[in-house]
Amino acid sequence: MKNDRFEAIYSQGTMNVTEIWVDKETGVNYLFRHSGYAGGLTPLLDREGKPVISPITSQ
Repeated sequence: MKNDRFEAIYSQGTMNVTEIWVDKETGVNYLFRHSGYAGGLTPLLDREGKPVISPITSQ
């Protein structure tokens, strides 16, 4: 089953990778970071501590 809910909009690095993913249903932006076998995902927050939300484009 293919999951098209998330889209990578930014990627940097090869061994130590930093990516920004957008949830296409809610518009919430997430920071994904991985290095080797370790990684983590967290929502991106603005200065007020609220999630960064991108406009949702229809497909």
